[in-house]
Amino acid sequence: MPLTGLDLSAIWLTLELASLTTALLLLIGTPISWWLARTRSRLKGPVGAVVALPLVLPPTVIGFYLLVTMGPNGPIGHFTQSLGLGVLPFTFAGLVVGSVFYSMPFVVQPLQNAFEAIGDRPLEVAATLRASPWDRFFTVVLPLARPGFVTAAILGFAHTVGEFGVVLMIGGNIPDKTRTVSVQIFDHVEAMEYAQAHWLAGGMVVFSFFVLLALYSSRRFKPALG
Repeated sequence: MPLTGLDLSAIWLTLELASLTTALLLLIGTPISWWLARTRSRLKGPVGAVVALPLVLPPTVIGFYLLVTMGPNGPIGHFTQSLGLGVLPFTFAGLVVGSVFYSMPFVVQPLQNAFEAIGDRPLEVAATLRASPWDRFFTVVLPLARPGFVTAAILGFAHTVGEFGVVLMIGGNIPDKTRTVSVQIFDHVEAMEYAQAHWLAGGMVVFSFFVLLALYSSRRFKPALG
């Protein structure tokens, strides 16, 4: 049975969400990862633990507290309302915020590992050539850490595509607005529409397989979350 219009809409929304989330995660996660890789501060442990929380917390717990925080009575909700933006829950923007938080460790940890693997020597050599800190980062660190960026981008994108608990708690189930592929599969199963569920679920299995194949086929890949 071919995919329905709602199925195609869910697929497009999921790809849009994963792409935007991955881009934001790379922007936000890069400075966090660099700081974690280089700092000797006592805050390294607590900050690293906060970043890694989504690895151990149930998605529904994360979704619940994000829902409360971004709701009309939460601090983020008060802030967005004061800006005239309304509240974020049950909107696409809310899904993006939740996805960024939930997929954060899948981007930060590979980048942190890549930065730590560079060591001090290349930066010291660049410093002797009078390269500024920004020059050192963009001309030395980024090229050397490129495999880590590729791994982080793939893991962040794939993890966002497979989200269920967080997106359901924050976004609900609004067609063409917050209904992702994982939620659409759940709807098909609830309605006992197993043929449609097979199409989407099978696509997710194939997608996940090729993501893992791409990662493990790379000689430079080292499991960042294992």
